[in-house]
Amino acid sequence: MEYLIVFLPLVGAIFGYFSKYFGDLISQFIATISVSISAILSAIVFYNGVFYNQYGNYLIYEWINSGKFIVDWSIYIDPLSSIMLVVVTLVSALVHIYSIGYMNHDPHKPRFMSYLSLFTFFMLVLVVSDNFLQLFFGWEGVGLSSYLLIGFWYKKNSANNAAIKAFLVNRVGDFGFAIGIFLIFLFFGTVNYNELFQQVPNFVNTEIIFLGINVNLITIICLFLFIGAMGKSAQFFLHTWLPDAMEGPTPVSALIHAATMVTAGVFLVARCSPIFEYSQFALNFVAIIGMVTAVFAASVALVQNDIKKIIAYSTCSQLGYMFFAAGIGAYHVAIFHLFTHAFFKALLFLGSGSVIHSLNDEQDINNMGGLWKKMPYTWISMVIGTLALTGFPFLAGFYSKDAIIEFAYASGTQIGYIAAGVGIFTAFLTAIYSWRLIFKTFHGKYNNKKLNKTEIHESGPVILLPLSALVLGAVFSGFLFKDFLIGNNFLDFWKSSIFFAKEFNHSHLPNWILIITPILVVTAIPLSYYLYIRHTKLLEKIKENSNLIYQFLLNKWYFDEIYEKLLVKPIKNAGSFFWKKGDEKTIDRFGPDGISKIIKLISKKAVKLQTGYIFDYAFVMLLGFSLLLTFFIIYT
Repeated sequence: MEYLIVFLPLVGAIFGYFSKYFGDLISQFIATISVSISAILSAIVFYNGVFYNQYGNYLIYEWINSGKFIVDWSIYIDPLSSIMLVVVTLVSALVHIYSIGYMNHDPHKPRFMSYLSLFTFFMLVLVVSDNFLQLFFGWEGVGLSSYLLIGFWYKKNSANNAAIKAFLVNRVGDFGFAIGIFLIFLFFGTVNYNELFQQVPNFVNTEIIFLGINVNLITIICLFLFIGAMGKSAQFFLHTWLPDAMEGPTPVSALIHAATMVTAGVFLVARCSPIFEYSQFALNFVAIIGMVTAVFAASVALVQNDIKKIIAYSTCSQLGYMFFAAGIGAYHVAIFHLFTHAFFKALLFLGSGSVIHSLNDEQDINNMGGLWKKMPYTWISMVIGTLALTGFPFLAGFYSKDAIIEFAYASGTQIGYIAAGVGIFTAFLTAIYSWRLIFKTFHGKYNNKKLNKTEIHESGPVILLPLSALVLGAVFSGFLFKDFLIGNNFLDFWKSSIFFAKEFNHSHLPNWILIITPILVVTAIPLSYYLYIRHTKLLEKIKENSNLIYQFLLNKWYFDEIYEKLLVKPIKNAGSFFWKKGDEKTIDRFGPDGISKIIKLISKKAVKLQTGYIFDYAFVMLLGFSLLLTFFIIYT
């Protein structure tokens, strides 16, 4: 069963790739059924683990055996990987079903389904690995798949540029991740999780010289591993690829942002908790980056107009929540939020795709409005997703996001108190931009001048069915799973899959920390309605009076412009210089091009000796004989 979970999506990917032999319909059907069966089996594995403690390491084959370097290819099932299997396969199955309707008119839909299945396969390889090398294989695989999916519409320059940008930014993070793995093997002699984690306490005080500086070994390993997580999960400084990834089809956005690629970084930090817990500096760094990312992305989402980019920045912000939860040692709460977030974020992305699909690919919320009566099922789905995202009482986000704030405060540390404050402030911003999206999309005046409102219709059942399933997850996942994932007896579930070195004291939590976030979230609804529907002129005045701030947020804190000036242009200019001056005018000129010119010149001169006259040939023979005789006399 465990083998089928991982390899069925690969079978679907192969059938999709060779669709010309099987036909489009069969290829899509096999890809969807394969991932759906994998989702059902994942649920069974999760159930067996929870109630029957059925976990294990299932060997596929011995991958590498060279001296002390021994690496297996295996399927490692523990509580952490089992819950990730459910998240990845379930959301992926719903996205596959949704894509059948959404990509119906695309001539290359079998290739698209193949890429989706391949993406799922690599993510599954990542989460079930029992060593860093297999994890790195899956890690790079999801990077490759994201490149293929973001640039799926390869005839669009913007899609190609976005795919390249995502690939290159992730290479920066992956380079750091690779260094971390090298350091692990260099000092610990293994890349297997269990063997490494057992040795970590013995190296707590070990220092090494890195780039001429004395650093703690555990700290430097954690920092490099986290750099990899920053790239994959689009954290501050390495976040710029995430909004551009919206150039891919909407199902891609749902899969990348809800269950697969961006969650890999959070999974990595949780998996490596036995290392991170021995470096408070690294944990503080994780928490700080998470907090900055949460506020940054939420502030930018306030003013974006592309419906998918608003949700993308929302993902970036929620990932910040997960990381600062991990940074204070509450790894289980970070994974719990990852779990609930997958449902309502996939719901929001697929709901936005339904809107875009019905509006002939329109993505600007300023060109929408008044759609709730035309698309009632999509409207109610996105309202529920928004309520869950903002942490409205008793929906999924309420249990997981509020838990992060409560655990941060309960940590009793200075950075924990700061994280709680940041979480509360970000929750308020999240509610504002989320309801802005709902009100400008579904309420108010219809503003699309290119499309008559009478032509708009609700999406078909193939698109609405996955939305209905995700609505259930957005409503019930927090309530149903809170107690045994983060409740008083959470260790009964997580066992040794996550290392807990800290205790969180919930007995002295003040009442205000429990009620302030729900109050702000509920208050944001009428406030957003007032600003974006009832008194839009007031909002325009606010924009005029704070235009510098508005432009700063609209241009995403000018990160793209700064990177363009400091990194992209200098590197391109240096490359152009070495290409023109070094390659063409030096290496080519005096190397292959120069030698070929000399030979060509000699051959042209030699051709002139071929006159056809016997006296010319006799002269050349005489000259050659004279030279040979001269050489012989000198030599002897």
